[in-house]
Amino acid sequence: MDELLKDFEVLPKNSSEAALRRWRKLVTIVRNPRRRFRMIANLEKRSEAEQQKLKIKEKIRVALIVQKAALQFIDAAGPPDYKLTDEVREAKFGIEPDELAAIVHGHDKKRLKLHGGVEGIAEKVTVSLDEGVRSESLSTRQKIYGFNQYTEKPPRNFWMFVWDALQDLTLIILMICAVTSIGVGLATEGWPKGVYDGAGILLSIILVVLVTAISDYRQSLQFRDLDREKKKISVQVTRDGRRQQVSIYDLVVGDVVHLGIGDQVPADGLFVSGYSLQIDESSLSGETDPVDIYEQHPFLLSGTKVRDGSAKMLVSAVGMRTEWGKLMETLNEGGEDETPLQVKLNGVATIIGKIGLTFAVLTFLVLTVRFLIEKALKNDFTNWSSTDALTLLDYFAIAVTIIVVAVPEGLPLAVTLSLAFAMKQLMDERALVRHLSACETMGSASCICTDKTGTLTTNHMVVNKIWICEKIKSIGGSENKNLDELEISESVFSILLRAIFLNSSAEVVKGENGKNSILGTPTETALLEFGLLLSSDHDAYRRQSKILKVEPFNSDRKKMSVLVALPDGRTQAFCKGAPEILLRMCEKVVDCNGELVHLSEERAESITEAINGFASDALRTLCLAVKDADETFNENNIPDSGYTLIAVFGIKDPVRPGVKEAVQTCLAAGITVRMVTGDNINTAKAIAKECGILTADGNAIEGPEFSSKSLDEIRDIIPNIQVMARSKPSDKLNFVTHLRNMYGEVVAVTGDGTNDAPALRQSDIGLAMGIAGTEVAKENADVIVMDDNFATIVNVAKWGRAVYINIQKFVQFQLTVNVVALMINFVSACISGSAPLTAVQLLWVNMIMDTLGALALATEPPNDALMKRQPVRRGASFITKLMWRNIIGQSIYQLIVLGVLNFDGKQLLGLTGSDATIVLNTVIFNSFVFCQVFNEINSREIEKINVFRGMFSSWIFIGVMVATVAFQVVIVEFLGTFASTVPLSWQHWLLCILIGSVSLIVGVVLKCIPVESADVKQKHHDGYDALPSGPELA
Repeated sequence: MDELLKDFEVLPKNSSEAALRRWRKLVTIVRNPRRRFRMIANLEKRSEAEQQKLKIKEKIRVALIVQKAALQFIDAAGPPDYKLTDEVREAKFGIEPDELAAIVHGHDKKRLKLHGGVEGIAEKVTVSLDEGVRSESLSTRQKIYGFNQYTEKPPRNFWMFVWDALQDLTLIILMICAVTSIGVGLATEGWPKGVYDGAGILLSIILVVLVTAISDYRQSLQFRDLDREKKKISVQVTRDGRRQQVSIYDLVVGDVVHLGIGDQVPADGLFVSGYSLQIDESSLSGETDPVDIYEQHPFLLSGTKVRDGSAKMLVSAVGMRTEWGKLMETLNEGGEDETPLQVKLNGVATIIGKIGLTFAVLTFLVLTVRFLIEKALKNDFTNWSSTDALTLLDYFAIAVTIIVVAVPEGLPLAVTLSLAFAMKQLMDERALVRHLSACETMGSASCICTDKTGTLTTNHMVVNKIWICEKIKSIGGSENKNLDELEISESVFSILLRAIFLNSSAEVVKGENGKNSILGTPTETALLEFGLLLSSDHDAYRRQSKILKVEPFNSDRKKMSVLVALPDGRTQAFCKGAPEILLRMCEKVVDCNGELVHLSEERAESITEAINGFASDALRTLCLAVKDADETFNENNIPDSGYTLIAVFGIKDPVRPGVKEAVQTCLAAGITVRMVTGDNINTAKAIAKECGILTADGNAIEGPEFSSKSLDEIRDIIPNIQVMARSKPSDKLNFVTHLRNMYGEVVAVTGDGTNDAPALRQSDIGLAMGIAGTEVAKENADVIVMDDNFATIVNVAKWGRAVYINIQKFVQFQLTVNVVALMINFVSACISGSAPLTAVQLLWVNMIMDTLGALALATEPPNDALMKRQPVRRGASFITKLMWRNIIGQSIYQLIVLGVLNFDGKQLLGLTGSDATIVLNTVIFNSFVFCQVFNEINSREIEKINVFRGMFSSWIFIGVMVATVAFQVVIVEFLGTFASTVPLSWQHWLLCILIGSVSLIVGVVLKCIPVESADVKQKHHDGYDALPSGPELA
């Protein structure tokens, strides 16, 4: 089977278009392309959408270049005359929506100046740049300037799914057969007897179509919920005089938005204030060079990304009045790439479909030839009646129905059903799966490279210790501190407060209840909280000083610097960041007497010892430094040397409850957990030991050291690396790439920063943090961990494994039904000239096998045993030897029992009289259905004997079982006229149930038969297999 499926393979991420097109060409037998390929990417539509996007981007790029050039030659003439509409005037606004949108879109500095600049625009949209929009004006603004929403396709309703289900070619042929049967039956047998056979087929088709449509519609609702969740983006705005968080869709023209590194610009707008703001406009214009935004060039376009810096922005246009809005219309055209399992099962369905089509044709030919021979032997060949026509029509209907059963359309669709169910459950468990394939791939993850802060720890930081004036002080409790407690002079105390209050990206804001709260990163919040314990004069410090320039923290710089003009006329630079960076920048230090002294080697060693002590206590370390700028300083550059070290902070970030257990679960499941952090190596090692990540034989290494090693050295050390500290995003990317390429690991990577995007893209599964993560990180991730908790990542892995094993269970179950249904009808047709299972009965079997079987087996929740087995390796056979053992064994049992009943049943059951044949066929049909019911229970476990464990906690499985049995009773006892059955005695019912239940015993026997597993290669000394190279590869 693996050889036959070699062309049905695609990568989980970034698969080539050639691979996507190759398998499509090979899928030749499809009953219902409209339904089968509904969740498959439409490459033609995607190509058209891509062309459309390129045209829009080129138009924007050219427009920007032309406008920038043209502005140099425009004279000082006023703007084009336009009049305010009555609607705008009555709303007390002073500018039209299109005029306002055109200013930013056109980068029109002249027109902006004529409107009074940013302040003039703010006045015309009646907003204070300090207070923001008033809540009572929101509805008016939305009415005049529009909503921040984009045009989307209307969702598909239930009847569209019914129409899709009716596109099945075999069902259409059966409907024609049924109508023909009714026509001929009425002509020969009259009403109502003449319509029974045809009406039975029509009723069965209606039932199949409705059940299929309901299942598909429910899936679409689940995906709709997921899409809605994916689009939830929150932004920080100033409204009603206070800073608050609102949905991107609730933004209105006039809102003052706060932007930081990694944010997506949520609407078109104008720069109000900020520092070092750089914008990546490549998503709109295709240009990769960042654009500097400042007072003289204040235009911000929706959909662009903040690469560096921070700012406040005045919203000028929203929704479809932005270029991003027009571009968004094309973004989802063509759909998402199909998953590897979807493709593989399309291959399985194609192969089985070809076999089924062959058997269907052979069955029809055998039945027809036998019928013709019998007519010829009776010298009745020239005498044809309508009854003969009905017989041939019945044979044709049986052949078509065999194709219905034999072409397993449900196989690839079961993957979608299982993934939709898993993704919905994961959303409830705080994980948002952005790409279908991620849920599937996560089940094969063999390595998780996780951040420390916020993922393994609580991300609630507090200052625990401080080194200042050559003394270490422990900081306990939340009561106010003073300089006596810290044992420092007033001058040092003042410098410390300025370093904390002025060099901070956190803000103190007043909430609705009047209480102050701090908005900012956890590290910034911890420092500012400590500063507020020392002094409540935060606002006074900020008001009295003027911030001249800011260099925000990022993962490359590992520091934040500000240049400040003080009230006394002096200029000072403040810097805080990683100790190893700041110590190199410092020439002096504040000694125990509060004096500035030279930072000698001895003092540097003493400080390093204190830093290592903090780190060994699992504290995050941070240095604060100051420098007086002399008269030669340049306002555009913050000094990077000659600083005086003020203090070293030890910040406590406790390990999350349950993380150690989650790590142990991963290790038991064959998943290696590696910590990749920007923190000090001693801090990282201490936390890693506490979490159970760093073991006695594991290594910890710093990112720069790892990246500087040769490939041979990396090959030797990489399996034992459990902690990578002081890593930059480039180090993380290198680490992930080598794990995948050298050792074939399936790697999941967590990330929260803008610079983590390359590693998230390169990994097999990118996991972005929902709370701490930037919009850039989330956009490049496959899964968003909404609570930033490592235990949630383990949950994703568990559900990924559940999806894989559930699809295997369903495939095992469906292939068994395929084999038995095909063989029993074909063999019976060859030997006796009749098929024991009619078209109506086969349609019912098809529904049990396809829709109901998928619903029962593909939606089973995960159990703990899943995390006690090794991950599925890359390229492993999907249909395993264990599955073939179960399929073949169960098929042989069912074929023997049904074959004996078919050919010797009348004698064995003592059936006589005119209804003996129909009673026997009913018993065969009933036994066959109960064999499938019990085999469905059998399929819950591929290896283990106990198939009942957890069954009663899966309400969907129980519901499907009860519904199947109940409807089978109705078909046999009450719908015999349509289904060609007769009511059975209790003895026959007992026999049918007994025959079905023996499948359970057969299953136990089969699982005791040992099956040779794939060859296990000799393990590397550390438990990893290196990928073959050199002679081994040859």
